[in-house]
Amino acid sequence: MASRWAGHREGDGPAPEYADGVPEPAFALAVLRALGAGVLTLDSAGRITSVNPWAEQLLGRPARDMVGHDAHDLLHRHADGSPVPRERCALRNPLSGTPAEEGSEEYFGRADGTTVPIIWASTPLVREGRQDGLVLVFHDFSLHRSATEEIEARTAALEAFTTQLHLVAEISTVLVPTERTSVTLRRLLRLLVPELGQWAAADLHQDRSEVLERVAVRSSTHPHRTGRLRGPVTSLPGPARAALNRLVNGDRPVPLSADEVLGDPHHPLAATHRVLFERLGGHSAVVVPLRTRQRSYGTLTVAREGDHPAHSEAEIALLADIGRRIGLVLDNARLYREQQNVAVTMQRQLLTPLPQVDHVRMAARYRPAESAMEVGGDWYDAFLLSDGVMALVIGDVVGHDLQAAAHMAEVRNMLRALAWDHREPPSVIMRRLDEAVTNTSDAPMATLVFARIEGPEGGPWQFHWVNAGHPPPLVIAPDGATRFLEAGHGPLIGMSATLRLGLDWPDASEELPPESILLLYTDGLVESRDRPIDAGMAKLRHHAGVLARRLEEESIDVFCDELLVRIEPRGDDAALLALRLPAAGVGAPGDASPPPPPQSPHSEATPDRAAPGSRRQEPEVLDPTHADPEE
Repeated sequence: MASRWAGHREGDGPAPEYADGVPEPAFALAVLRALGAGVLTLDSAGRITSVNPWAEQLLGRPARDMVGHDAHDLLHRHADGSPVPRERCALRNPLSGTPAEEGSEEYFGRADGTTVPIIWASTPLVREGRQDGLVLVFHDFSLHRSATEEIEARTAALEAFTTQLHLVAEISTVLVPTERTSVTLRRLLRLLVPELGQWAAADLHQDRSEVLERVAVRSSTHPHRTGRLRGPVTSLPGPARAALNRLVNGDRPVPLSADEVLGDPHHPLAATHRVLFERLGGHSAVVVPLRTRQRSYGTLTVAREGDHPAHSEAEIALLADIGRRIGLVLDNARLYREQQNVAVTMQRQLLTPLPQVDHVRMAARYRPAESAMEVGGDWYDAFLLSDGVMALVIGDVVGHDLQAAAHMAEVRNMLRALAWDHREPPSVIMRRLDEAVTNTSDAPMATLVFARIEGPEGGPWQFHWVNAGHPPPLVIAPDGATRFLEAGHGPLIGMSATLRLGLDWPDASEELPPESILLLYTDGLVESRDRPIDAGMAKLRHHAGVLARRLEEESIDVFCDELLVRIEPRGDDAALLALRLPAAGVGAPGDASPPPPPQSPHSEATPDRAAPGSRRQEPEVLDPTHADPEE
């Protein structure tokens, strides 16, 4: 039967018949020709008896050159074209009575001498209950292989891309400029090593100077060697500095090999990178400029060592993107520092240096709002009046932003001028201030306490004050007893004259005990979103009493600092002003007792400004903002 298939073609007359006289279906040959796979039929001896057109096409052989030949000897090959031993031929197994076979690790030889990988299946050909050869169906497996390989390649690329996305997401989180630059870069290197290299280093120019500092180094293989590599980089000679400047001012990363740096002392990067390769090893690196369009900040170096290959183009592109992100973060940090410096300068210009008055000791503290630009509407003030009396002020203009700070300056300066020009009780000064703010300023309402400290040197001392809607002053006795001064309350500044209410501020007076502490403060010290003002005032009273009992020979500055630590003001800005009186008789005529410790030179105000009306017109002032921000 198989031989009759091999010679029959359409147009050759009637289709052949089976031995029982039943005509062979005419569509059988059409199916074989249109099957989409190669089909061979073999007789019981393994000779080819039929070939369909797909097999002719796949093998590049016409049917007439295959029919009658032993299929194994003619076609079965290794991948390199060498013959396959007959005993290892799995395609012939059905001729031995085994059931159907299939596989995908075989090759057929083409007429041009090349081989084609095949995926195949063979099954016995049974005729009238006896085996009469086999049918072999096969496909070009290279098509399937290429598709599979492409899928695997795409999957691997997608996995690599996903890994890079995760890395970039982590890097973006690390690069949020909430910490010092050196800390941020050290955290970044933990992500880059060993993900993109076995060691990495970050070098930055300090304050736009030529000084290059290695602020972060990390190594996965030699972590104990990185500490000594941080710090200022050796002074660069002129040519090396010029070459480095060209690199950091460029837009693309620079691939670098260890042989270049170690073998050529005149290499542009030898002065900066030789020591890295000597101490940390490695065969290659990528040097990435850290810059924005306006400014260069330094370089990031990521190196490979051991069996790890040099960075691919895709990895270099990723490092370039990371470098741009770092440059933007450094630029934002610089802009933030500049804005912060402007805000701090403005704040310190608005704050007051404290006067040094006889044996009285004072201290003041200011804490800006957490969400504001370092300034707000709270202020303190202390100055000598024209009649020699010391004035104290604590106040709060509505708001805690730059606008509130500007309005605060207006109110503060009006009060200073009125208090200096008019020797009148505090209540009259408040009425004049209310009218002035209402009619000459757009400042909103404000709360404040205005007071006069009167008395001869050595005491006793009288405290005269008015309170315009502000938290009451606190008096702390040497034994820790505390009491709020609730008298003298009147309306907020900007309310009475605006609404034409005709309200007034009653004068209040209290004698202050020797060695006592008078504390003026704003509501930011005692009130927050999670703490009502009553609870905050109770907490203030408790801790102030405890600290006063422990104060002994400590300064009033220590008292203020410890009080802030215990109270932990948060949310709104807060200011406090503390005054500590000497013991009775100290400083009086004829007194021989030693004076109390000198007043602290620390001031949060601008250091080159003298305290208004101070007996020491040029007091020594320590500048708290000149410390190194990286320490």
